[in-house]
Amino acid sequence: MDNVMLAKALAIGIGSIGPGLGIGFIGAKAMEATGRNPEAANKILVSMLLACAFTEAIAIYALIIAFSIK
Repeated sequence: MDNVMLAKALAIGIGSIGPGLGIGFIGAKAMEATGRNPEAANKILVSMLLACAFTEAIAIYALIIAFSIK
């Protein structure tokens, strides 16, 4: 039982590191791009939100894997 809980915790923990870093980098680059070209803020926002959604899907996959461990 304890090994199962450890496996679930590791699946969520390790599976969340990549998406967390990815969303941080996406936000940083979007702010940098908006600072360089404020007129393109709307186009940058749309691209940023789409990239964040795909990145967040990876964290959801990790959650699904953690729930499927028995």
